[in-house]
Amino acid sequence: MAKKEKEIELKVKAEKISDEHLKELQQLVNGINSIQFNVGKIEAQKHEYLHQLTVVQQKIQQMQDTLQKEYGTFDVNVNDGKINWPEDKKEEDEK
Repeated sequence: MAKKEKEIELKVKAEKISDEHLKELQQLVNGINSIQFNVGKIEAQKHEYLHQLTVVQQKIQQMQDTLQKEYGTFDVNVNDGKINWPEDKKEEDEK
């Protein structure tokens, strides 16, 4: 019986990747960096908007306190300024 000899193909160890692969890899990494930068920018904007929301909510609370002191309620129709008195309060005022 004759033994079959196995052919082994050896590849030379590359020193660097091809220019085409390098360019593609650089584009992918730059894409990730750009996306991460934009996400950070959006998060910073989100933080600023949340801060502004808190400031406006505090101003609304102050306005409600003012209306409560001036009119006895802060339940007001914001379209026309009409006070939304409860039904039993309206009946007392009419007497």
